[in-house]
Amino acid sequence: MAALALTDEFTSPVPAKKLFKALILDADNLIPKLMPQAIKSVETVGGNGGPGTIKKLTFAEGTQIKHLKHRIDTIDEENLTYSYTVIEGGDLLDKIESVSYEIKFEPTPDGGCKGKNVSKYYPKPGVQINEEEIKAGKEKAMAVYKAVEAYLVANPNAYN
Repeated sequence: MAALALTDEFTSPVPAKKLFKALILDADNLIPKLMPQAIKSVETVGGNGGPGTIKKLTFAEGTQIKHLKHRIDTIDEENLTYSYTVIEGGDLLDKIESVSYEIKFEPTPDGGCKGKNVSKYYPKPGVQINEEEIKAGKEKAMAVYKAVEAYLVANPNAYN
């Protein structure tokens, strides 16, 4: 079965480089601080931070999913692009071989940025998936983005 590809686009008043630094490069430190009720920790379990690195996201007590692991596929600070593949964890992976994400930030003339996130879900043979099944996960990911954005707006000198 073909992959289910979904594209989300967003805008932000935060400059592209600043958002990339906080949301991508310093996610391991920043996100657990901003969202301790949801995310307990993010740690590198293999690799040096570049492509091939494996990261483990441990969720807070009482959440449905205990942890996820993902592999960094590409990270390009100059072009503000990042891609990774979820390789372990969560109920959705019972139905899906893998999930990959490609994220790109671009500066806008007003000093903010626009972003694009392409998610590709590769189902296991004979399994049918639809957008409703993945909607909750996408909403949680957007909550992380919004928390980082709100932090950067409230702290304009952070990540300069």
